[in-house]
Amino acid sequence: MQRSKDRILTTHAGRLSSSLREFEAFDLKVGRGEPHDPAAYAAMTQQAIDDVVGHQIGIGIDVISDGELGRRRQFDYWSGRMEGIALRDLKPGEVGATIFNTRERKIFKGYYAEADKDRPSVARPKRIICNGPLKSRNLDVLNQEITRFKQALKGRDVEAFFPVIAPGWIDHFIFNEHYRTDEEFVHALAEVLRPEYQAVVDAGLILQVDDPGLPDAWPTFDPPISLEDYRRYARIRVDALNEALQGIPEEKVRYHLCWGSWHGPHTDDIPLAHIVDLMLLVRAQGYSVEAGNVRHEHEWKVWRDVKLPEGKILIPGVVSHKTSVVEHPELVADRLVTYAKLVGRENVQGGTDCGMGLGRVHHEVGWAKFEALVEGAKLASQQLW
Repeated sequence: MQRSKDRILTTHAGRLSSSLREFEAFDLKVGRGEPHDPAAYAAMTQQAIDDVVGHQIGIGIDVISDGELGRRRQFDYWSGRMEGIALRDLKPGEVGATIFNTRERKIFKGYYAEADKDRPSVARPKRIICNGPLKSRNLDVLNQEITRFKQALKGRDVEAFFPVIAPGWIDHFIFNEHYRTDEEFVHALAEVLRPEYQAVVDAGLILQVDDPGLPDAWPTFDPPISLEDYRRYARIRVDALNEALQGIPEEKVRYHLCWGSWHGPHTDDIPLAHIVDLMLLVRAQGYSVEAGNVRHEHEWKVWRDVKLPEGKILIPGVVSHKTSVVEHPELVADRLVTYAKLVGRENVQGGTDCGMGLGRVHHEVGWAKFEALVEGAKLASQQLW
């Protein structure tokens, strides 16, 4: 990973929206399981990735992604990558993903009842279950995704990262009905993901491990569990992830942690201070965290007491996906300078709270936020160098 040697570098959390509106319409159609031409979808996905790569470079983002375009985290997607899973109807009281059954949803029933009308992903009538030994089926789907990204990168001299889900996040969507214990299940997921992590690095890309699950499983326990019990739950997932990362150099890995991308109150988010030490156990060089939205902006104070380990890079989200208001570059600069003074200017990259993709902010707003990020990083660099 590059360091901010003479200026603050910029990056983001991964997911983006293409300016090609026909792609997003096509993508939604595919997500709903409607009949479509796979070849046409693949071709349009390539066009959309070319578009987001061009936009990022044109705006001046230093470390870019493929926008995670064309990746649908549904049963067909996962069943093409692993053995041991099946799809079944929900039983009474069940949900299709853990995040749809939280303590916060019970507190803000009216809000979520209205908000969910515009969130078709919430209506998951079926549940993905693990009903047998988990095993990596093949890397064909992943290799296709990597190939599309590298095609868009041809002739461009830019550092690029590729997000892959963490074992402690995928278990929010795949439910164990086979393994004796939660720990066995999570470690089995890690073994499935291990070759995927290696394939990304072997392709010459920076691996980003996406792990909203580390903090956002906290409100899914109802009744609540103790902090000590939750930390044990989270440590199992960190240990499993580290096993999957064995053999991969830390400088090839960055770790993204957030409290979930959905728009909502987030009043039950676990404080960063309660899990920051667990985050720093992950075998990665870079750590991407929420730092720009109103629920987590104050947590820069955590770094007064927590020392960023030597050689590590902190990627605070200094623009947020949780508002359509575009941050002023001077605010972005203030946030970056604050972090630089706490952990060292060379150890900071400017990032985003989470992805800016479909359902989070409009693509025009997302690109405007990227422009503010780049301009804010320039202002911060003038103060810091």
